[in-house]
Amino acid sequence: MIIRTENIAKTYRVGVERIRALRGIDLNIKANEFVAVMGSSGSGKSTLMNIIGCLDRPSVGRYTLADRNTSRMSAADLATVRNEKIGFVFQSFELLPRQTALKNVELPLIYAHGGWRRRRRRAKQALERVGLGDRITHRPNQLSGGQKQRVAIARAIVNNPAILLADEPTGNLDSSTTREILDLFCQLHAEGQTIIIVTHEQDVAARCQRIIWLTDGRISSDAPVREAPALRDYWQHHEQNGNATTNDTIEIVQDLPPEGKPAC
Repeated sequence: MIIRTENIAKTYRVGVERIRALRGIDLNIKANEFVAVMGSSGSGKSTLMNIIGCLDRPSVGRYTLADRNTSRMSAADLATVRNEKIGFVFQSFELLPRQTALKNVELPLIYAHGGWRRRRRRAKQALERVGLGDRITHRPNQLSGGQKQRVAIARAIVNNPAILLADEPTGNLDSSTTREILDLFCQLHAEGQTIIIVTHEQDVAARCQRIIWLTDGRISSDAPVREAPALRDYWQHHEQNGNATTNDTIEIVQDLPPEGKPAC
């Protein structure tokens, strides 16, 4: 297992009130899985992703990433794990506005071993991998939304992370660009990348292998994409209409995927 959580719980204290964000999460994710995490607002999605991404610690329980128990790591060790083992992709891109695409992708490599020539070469390779080899000198304000997200994905994969965590990665994109970014995630998955996406969009989740649904800090459903209760209406609509259009924001036309496999 690349990810294993055992009885993970997280409690926050706000004044005199205690808020239980996660309650006994047991989760196993294998290498090269493509997983969507879904749930309503306040269900614990962000808290779970923060713990998986080593941005926060559980109050109770054990989290093992790539056979390493993160629960006992120091802050410095967790920072190293985040840099070397985890790639992050955010809805708002989080690019440095005054730096080129190449410089933005180089950032995680500053903390790795090797000189600037090696950093430059690896950053360029990552940009070429996401189809932006001809945009390496462009700054964010010279790029489209989809191109900015591709730069963000290149930055996330430049260190060859064990897992790629994407938090609403298509939330700021139009339908056409969303399809392009999802196709890129599918390409990375086909190349062996483990991917976890937090999303509220059924159309985005339908491109994954597995759907985890959180309710009040607990996993209420964990199923292959074709069997997930959260997508039951989606597949029924698909079968009735011959395509996978469920809202006015995203339109993805595809064949029904085999059970447990992504609809890429």
